[in-house]
This record gives sequence, C-alpha cells and structure tokens, in this order.
Amino acid sequence: MAAASVLLAVYAVPTSTNAPEKTASSSSSIAVGPQYDTTHVYIEPGKMPAFAASWKATFGGTSTAVSVTDVTPTPSQTKSQLIFSPVGTLSVFDFQTPIPYPFGSERTGWLLTNMAAGIRQAQASGAHVIVSPFPDPVGRDAVIQFPGGINTQVYWHTTAPAYKALKTIPENRVYVPADAVSAFLRSYLKFSSGSVLSDSPKADAGEIGLPGKTYRKIRLTSPFGRTVIMVTDGHLPYPFGREVTGYEVSSLSSTLTKAKAAGATVLWGPHSASGRNSAIVKFPGGYIAEIHDVQQTSHAGQK
Repeated sequence: MAAASVLLAVYAVPTSTNAPEKTASSSSSIAVGPQYDTTHVYIEPGKMPAFAASWKATFGGTSTAVSVTDVTPTPSQTKSQLIFSPVGTLSVFDFQTPIPYPFGSERTGWLLTNMAAGIRQAQASGAHVIVSPFPDPVGRDAVIQFPGGINTQVYWHTTAPAYKALKTIPENRVYVPADAVSAFLRSYLKFSSGSVLSDSPKADAGEIGLPGKTYRKIRLTSPFGRTVIMVTDGHLPYPFGREVTGYEVSSLSSTLTKAKAAGATVLWGPHSASGRNSAIVKFPGGYIAEIHDVQQTSHAGQK
C-alpha cells in the first residue's frame, strides 16, 4: 500500500551481498525480490505496539516508527508501520477511520520493477485490476485480483530501496476451490513468472485440520517468493484459511515458546506431516500466522 511504499523508501537498510533467490525464469519477471514483498496485517485498534513487540520477541528483527497517513486513493487515515524480520517483512495498519473497499482484503504487497508493465502483465495473465494505479509520495500502487478471488497489492518506487535478503522465504498460503484452481494457476504463474515445485493430489489433510482425509496441495516458486495452494471444498475448521502466510523457522518448538512468552496464542498444533512440523499462532492484535520448521532439505531456506 502507499504507506508501505513510503516506509520502504524512508527506512532502507544496507544492501545485502546476497542476490534475490533465482528459483524461476526471470526473463519476463517484474519482481524485485521476496524481501520487498510484505504481508499486509490489519491490526485490531490500539494493538499495534503489542503486536510489534510480540512479533519481534518471537522472530527477531526491527520496526520503523509509527506514522499516521492516508494509504488509499480515497480519504482515510491509518497508523502504519513496517516490521523487518528474518522470516519476512510485514506492513502493519491500524486504521483510525473506516477502511475503504477493497482494502483489507489484499493479502500481500509486491514490489514491481515497473508499474505499467505490471498492470499489462496482470491483465494479460487473466487477473483483474480492481484498484487502478494511484500515486503515493514515492511511486504508485494498485490492487489486482487473481481467479479464485485472491487479491494482491502491487507497488512501484521512483527510487528503489535496498534490503537484505531474508533468512527464510515465507509462503503465501492460498485456499482455492477445485473449480477455480486451473484458472488461478494459469494466471498466477504467468504473472509471477513462477513454476510448480510439486503437486500432491492426496496430501495429508491433517495439516489443515482434517485428520484422516486428503486434499490437493500445490507448491510454487517465483521471483516473488513461495506459494502453497490448498485445494479444498471449503469445509475447514477454524483457524484454517485465516492464515495467509507461513513462516519457516529453524526450530518450531523454541519459536512457539518465545511466541507464548510474548503474548501469542497457539491455536493449533504442533502437527507433523509432509516433512515439517507446523502450528498456527494468533498474535496480539489478531494476526494469525502459520509457523513451521522443515526436516526435508528440498524446501528449506533459500535455494
């Protein structure tokens, strides 16, 4: 969002010597790198300080000062803050006014090399531009929607920021119905210049709260980062489907200990399946995240 764009420009950190991961063809890529792509966190009113403290105590990292700004193309006001952590970057919003539609439904913000090219690529891929590009003080923003109703904010900077590479790349966690997954994949892969890592038609559904059942799980990678797609009938127990990002850590048990000490609540897990231990955690302010560690080397860390 606009605030994310402003903060990313103002609070640049030294450039890493590590280049962004190269896991997919970059011939038509408009991505800058996964460390510039943020999960959008809409926090409960007044809970931003508690959330930021809990997140940093759990994962480490730093945060920017809180600013108050209008981040939408129509009048609104929000407190806004960026949190940089080794497992992913967050754009955190505590709106002081009602949130204009469709903001709040976008999952992530992706930094593009070129906004006009990004919009053309989105439309060519079959995505819809549901918020046309609008200016902010350091660039432009828009919101696109992939088939299946998956909203993503895209933004561009007049002057590109420089951030360190992440320790681990977070996963976009996308739940789609079976009748939308083919269209979603075509559009998402074309826009992101991505590729399929694996497609498991009978994955253990215990990892989405449905023990004894199976579901289709698809893993993707692209210059924007990692994505895991859960193809389901929508019969999901709480809190599955509420978590939009999964974070990889070296030890799930020690991370959960830190999270609980910092005021977070474990809603589900730990659960072992598919070579990983995972849990779902709710942080102060209402943000719900999946956290996992990985025993198999095929998806661990940056490749």
